[in-house]
Amino acid sequence: MLREMCKSKLHRLSVTETNPDYAGSITIPHRLLKAANILPAEKVQVANITNGNRINTYTIAGNDPSAVCLNGAAARLFNVGDIILVISYALYESHDLENFQPTIVYVNENTNSPFK
Repeated sequence: MLREMCKSKLHRLSVTETNPDYAGSITIPHRLLKAANILPAEKVQVANITNGNRINTYTIAGNDPSAVCLNGAAARLFNVGDIILVISYALYESHDLENFQPTIVYVNENTNSPFK
């Protein structure tokens, strides 16, 4: 049996930009995507801790080390300064889950830098 599990999470990112004129997605610093084992164009769920909104979208790797930007229609549901979670999921065989642990990257919401 396959089970859909949380594969990885970026915990408490701060939205630094919104761009409603872009075609869609969320731009996240490349270093954070790598730390969380999330690929560019990977489907993610974005949960807004500040206002409760949730969306599904895909990631874009950004070059700015602290910029997190909601693009397209999502820009209407998120504001600069909102605190968010970015969650990726994957399918796993039940027998592979005995010692399963998702990758969780805790982020300083003031700098969008991972805690060491």
